[in-house]
Amino acid sequence: MRRLLALLLSFLGKLIPARSKELVMLTLRLPDGSIKQVQEGSTPRDIAESIGRRLAQAAIAAKVDSVILDLDREIPPSDKEIPFQILTEKERDSLDVLRHSSAHVMARAVMRLFPGVQLAFGPTIENGFYYDIDVDPPLREEDFPRIEEEMGRIIKEAEPFERFERPTSEARALCADLQQGFKIEHIDDDLKQYPTLSFYRQGEFIDLCRGPHIPHAGKIGAFKLLSIAGAYWKNDAGRKQLQRLYGTAFFNQKDLDAYLQQLEEAKRRDHRVLGKQLKLFSISPMAGSGLILWMPKGATVRGLLESFIKEELLKRGYQPVYTPHIGRLDLYRTSGHFPYYRDAQFPPMYFNYSAAALELAQFRLEARDWDEHKEQQFQEWLNLAGYEPAGYRQAGTDADRLEGVHKSVLLLIEGAGLDIPQYHKGSTYAERARALGDWLANQEGYLLKPMNCPHHIQIYKAEPRSYRDLPVRLAEFGTVYRFEQTGELSGMTRVRGFTQDDAHLFVTPEQIESEMQANIELVLFVLSSLGLSDYRVRVGLRDPKSTKYVGEPEDWDKAQNTLLSIVRKLGMNYAAEEGEAAFYGPKIDFVVRDCIGREWQLGTVQLDYNLPKRFELEYVGPDNRPHRPVMIHRAPFGSMERFVGILIEHFAGAFPLWLAPEQVRVLPVSEKFTDYGRRLEAELKARGYRVKGDYRPEKIGHKIREAQLEKIPYMLVVGEKEQTAGTVAVRDRVDGDLGAMPLADLLARLDREVQEKRIRQVSTGSAGLDDSRAKFSE
Repeated sequence: MRRLLALLLSFLGKLIPARSKELVMLTLRLPDGSIKQVQEGSTPRDIAESIGRRLAQAAIAAKVDSVILDLDREIPPSDKEIPFQILTEKERDSLDVLRHSSAHVMARAVMRLFPGVQLAFGPTIENGFYYDIDVDPPLREEDFPRIEEEMGRIIKEAEPFERFERPTSEARALCADLQQGFKIEHIDDDLKQYPTLSFYRQGEFIDLCRGPHIPHAGKIGAFKLLSIAGAYWKNDAGRKQLQRLYGTAFFNQKDLDAYLQQLEEAKRRDHRVLGKQLKLFSISPMAGSGLILWMPKGATVRGLLESFIKEELLKRGYQPVYTPHIGRLDLYRTSGHFPYYRDAQFPPMYFNYSAAALELAQFRLEARDWDEHKEQQFQEWLNLAGYEPAGYRQAGTDADRLEGVHKSVLLLIEGAGLDIPQYHKGSTYAERARALGDWLANQEGYLLKPMNCPHHIQIYKAEPRSYRDLPVRLAEFGTVYRFEQTGELSGMTRVRGFTQDDAHLFVTPEQIESEMQANIELVLFVLSSLGLSDYRVRVGLRDPKSTKYVGEPEDWDKAQNTLLSIVRKLGMNYAAEEGEAAFYGPKIDFVVRDCIGREWQLGTVQLDYNLPKRFELEYVGPDNRPHRPVMIHRAPFGSMERFVGILIEHFAGAFPLWLAPEQVRVLPVSEKFTDYGRRLEAELKARGYRVKGDYRPEKIGHKIREAQLEKIPYMLVVGEKEQTAGTVAVRDRVDGDLGAMPLADLLARLDREVQEKRIRQVSTGSAGLDDSRAKFSE
C-alpha cells in the first residue's frame, strides 16, 4: 500500500511541474525591496488582497514601473523585474487620482443639472482640477451650491469607475451617440492614429479618458468648487471659447479646510496686490507685459538685497563684472542656448529682414511634430511677427501645417531674391530645415541675452590664465530675457525680463569640491539671513532618454557623481530627480517652503564640464601645458524679481527692519511739535536710517492707522510730554506700544535689530498688519 502511494505521489509530482510550466509569472519588486511572484493577468487589486484585507480596502490605485494604474487594470507583462507599489491615501500620487475622478464627478453633476453640456478636457492641476465645458446659458458662481449638492449625491452613491476600450472607429461613433462634439474633434485631430481608445463609465456618465481613477466615488472625502474662467478650446484663441470650472478635492475634510485657509492667506499676501498697495513695483502694458518697473520703495528693497550679497561676495573673493543685454547669435549658438532654449527666447534680431521669418519657418520645419502647447506658442510668435504661412491656422494636421510653411518659404526666397540652393534640393522637411539653418548661420544677428554665462566666458577668455589664477570668480547682477507666454505671466514671479544674482566660477578639477561646498554654504547663509530656513534639497540629474542635453555621457556621469557625493558628505537630506538638470550640467536646487506652506525653487548651484569644452577654455597648468577648467554656475537669490515677489508674500509686505524701504515714521500729535519731529527725523537720517515724518494736520489716530497699513516697522509719536522730556513714544509694528524712551535707547534697539538682521514675524495668521493687539513672537 505504501509503495502504491509513493508511486502515485511520484506520478503527480511529475505532472505538477509540467502544468506549472504553462503558467507565466511576473516578478514584482515591492517598496520594501522584497520580491513577489504573481501570475500574468493579475491586477493590483488581486495583489493588494493577497497581501492583506486592510491594504485592499485602503488601496486607491497602483504604481507599476512608475506608471499609475487603476486597481482593476491587468499588470502589463514583462520578463524583467517590475517595481510595484499599492497607493493609499498616504501617497501624493493618490491625490492626483482622486482629483481626476472628482473632475468626472463634477462633469457628471453639471450634465445632470444643465442640458446640452459639451465636455472638452478635464485634467488635474497643482492643488486641484478643472473641466472645460460649453453650456448655454453659461454657468455662474451662483450655480456652485447646486453643482456641489449634486456632486455630494453622486459621491454618496459610491458607484465604481469602470474602464472599457473600443476600436477607434467605434469610439468615435460612441462619442457621436453621446453628442459630444469636442471629443469627436479630439479623436479626429489627435487620437485617430491609435488602434483603440479607452472610456470610463460611472452610472449613466461615460467619458473618453485614459485614466486612472479611484475604485469608486465614495473615496472622495471632501471637495470644493473654486472658480470659473474663460478658456479657448485646445488653448487656441482662434477656436471656440469655453468655460473652465475649477475645483479641488481631498481624502478628508480637515485637509480641505487647511487648503482653503491657505488659499485665503495666499490671497491676503498676494504680492501683486501688496506690491500695488505698498508702491513697490508696477507693470505697464505700454512698457511691456512681464517687464517689472521698480518703484522707489521696491528699488530700495532690491538695492539692499544687492548690497547685502555684494558685500558677502567681496569677502569671498568674487570680482564684479558687467555685460550687455544682447549678444551675437554666434555666441549663443556656441553655448547651445540657441537653439536649445529657442522656444523660451525672444525672436532673434537679424539685419536681413527676411531672415526673421525664415528663422521661424526653420524652427517649425525642424520640430516637425508638436504638442498643443508648443503649437499655441508658435502661433503667438506668428501673430507677433506678422508672419502668416498660407492656410497654416486652418490646417488640421502637422503635415498640412508643415506643407504650408514650406510653400511660404518658397515665396519668401523668391520674393527676396535669396540664394539658398540646398533648400530647393531638399526632399524632406528635415533636409529643408537643415538648409535653412546653414543659411541662417551665416546671417548676422543678435539675441536678447537669455543667460549671463556665455558673456562671463568671454571675460575669462579675454586674457591668458594660469592655474595660479584659479579659481576665477566673476559675479554680476545681470538682466536676462525669456519669452513667457502671456497667459503664464504672473506679477514678479513669472516675467519676461529678470535680473539674476549670477556668478560663474572657473576652477581646476581639484578645486571643484571645496568651491561647490562654499557656494552651498553661501546659499544657506542667504536663506537663513532672510528667515527662509524651511527648505529641501533637490539634485537635478540628466534624463538619459532626453535629447535636450549637450556633452558626453562620461562628463555627465562625473559631474552627477560629484554632486551626489557632496550632498552626502554634507549630510543633506536630498532627493535626486532625473530631468531637472540644466542642459549643460547637473545642479543642486534649494526648494524653499514659505510661511504658509508653498514651495519655491530659489538658490541653485550647478556643475558644468560642457561649456568650457564648447568654448575651448584653457589655463596653463603646473606642467606648463594647457588644461581645461570646469565651470560652476550659482545664484543664491535666482531672479531678483521672483525673489522679492516671494519675500513680499512671505512677510505679507511687512519686511524686517533691515530690509524695510521705510524703517521709521515720525508722527507729531499736532503741528505744534513739527519742529521737534523734524529734529528727530534729521538725527535718525544722520544715523543712516530710512525715515519720514508725517506733518499733515491730521489726527494722530489716522496717522498711526496709515503707518500700520504701510507696514512701517517703528512709529515715533511725539507730543508735549515727549518734547519736554526729550523722548519719543515708540510703537513697534510687532510688539505694539513700547512707551516713551530716550532717542539713544531707541537707536541702540534699532542698531541691534539691523546688525543682527533679526526676522520678527507674527505667530498668528493675521500677521498683525492692521491690528496692534495681535500676539507676536520672535
